[in-house]
Amino acid sequence: MYDHTKQYRCSIIRGKSQKEIDDLLPAYAKIITDICPCTKESFEHDFNAAFAAYIPADSTKKTFDNHRTEIAGKLFGMYYIAPHDDDSEEAYVYPAERTMKFMEDNDQPAFFKDICFKMQFPNGMTKTETVKDRIEHGISIRPNAYVLKVLLLAKNAGLILNKSDLGYYVLNSLDALTRTATPLEIVDLIEQDKKAGIVRKVHTDGKASSYDIQHINEQINYLELANLVITDGDGEVALNAHDMDTITLFADCWNENPLFDCTAYNLTALSGRKQFQLDWDYYFSQLSVVADKFATTSVSLGITERKTATKPTTGTGTGKTELGDEGEFYVLDYEKERVKAFDPRLVGKVIHLGKTRGLGYDIQSVIAEKGDMAEFVKYIEVKSTKRVTEPDLTDTMWVDTLNITRNEWIAALQHKDFYSIFRVYFVRGNIIMYVIKDLYQKEKDGKIKVVPLTYRVDFGGTAIDEIIPQKAKVV
Repeated sequence: MYDHTKQYRCSIIRGKSQKEIDDLLPAYAKIITDICPCTKESFEHDFNAAFAAYIPADSTKKTFDNHRTEIAGKLFGMYYIAPHDDDSEEAYVYPAERTMKFMEDNDQPAFFKDICFKMQFPNGMTKTETVKDRIEHGISIRPNAYVLKVLLLAKNAGLILNKSDLGYYVLNSLDALTRTATPLEIVDLIEQDKKAGIVRKVHTDGKASSYDIQHINEQINYLELANLVITDGDGEVALNAHDMDTITLFADCWNENPLFDCTAYNLTALSGRKQFQLDWDYYFSQLSVVADKFATTSVSLGITERKTATKPTTGTGTGKTELGDEGEFYVLDYEKERVKAFDPRLVGKVIHLGKTRGLGYDIQSVIAEKGDMAEFVKYIEVKSTKRVTEPDLTDTMWVDTLNITRNEWIAALQHKDFYSIFRVYFVRGNIIMYVIKDLYQKEKDGKIKVVPLTYRVDFGGTAIDEIIPQKAKVV
């Protein structure tokens, strides 16, 4: 029998606002992949030094440490700490699988989906005493799966739930957190209460309302950053109808045990606590087994497919293709329309070359502006990303990062003002495109920073230290 009066504050690490998190995720990933692997001792200094570009100059050391250890480390599992090798006690910091994947695909909703899928109570993000207390209370839940199941059932029942409902009846309810109650029992009670005009809210005597709702708001924030729910100014929470396959995948797991067994460790012993923390950090840093199902399509972001003659060469439509293809074909359509409006006879000079390796650009177009250079060639490299919120160029601390190849940099040097990067953001319900012209000059002017990240090793016979004889017979 569901007893809604048994309330338990199951908080998570306090993060930042939804917009800040969407902005800072690329910064965390860039810094971690730039400096790792490295010693634990150097990680703190190098991370904080690099992160100074992204937060106000008067930020305290505590602020830096919170971004590094609590948010990027514990909350997002973007790195893990382990011995350098079997014979060494020196701890090294390594980038997480999740971080490396994000650096490859620039898919922010997919990043948050993976976190939400692996999120559980109890977990290794909190202090040991908190873990022990949650184990003693029998808490065992994958909260996001449970919440999405409740929202699905509520939708089927014609109910509209808000953050307060989800907080009181689910995320702060001991019977839900222990899975003593089922999602159906919870939805039935909510329906009864709403019909009777009863409004229930989380309340802690002697505490401000922000204390009661903060952890609830933030958990729902991450579901929204994962593009699984949509909230409004009144706090109502709706499922994203454009991503029901992923929502169903989550909801089907509502009654499964957490994937990491916190009860398997002796948390009263120092050695047990240390092993628990090492194992949890490594586990949470790895991608979930269903991470390949979390790719964000433009359709799932609520972006209407463009009805043009240009179609990607892979997939079955704009919403099904790889992120790079979507961005390239969006820009290709834009350029064709722009050039056609200037002079229809020049449209044939807008060419997609994204599948041609080694050029350093994806699209060849023309200037198509009044003057003597109308038919001069312009070269476009497209870099795409997906996120829920829109970038804010009025934010003086906003910085974005993208990777370019050696060929792309050489093309930028060669073509200078005739070379542009089109940065395409697929956001919820919209596509935003920023144009960065003449990377070479902007780098000289200090407006952008270009950092070489790969190394080539050339060697000859004098560098060989050992030749291992071939044992297998060659046929």
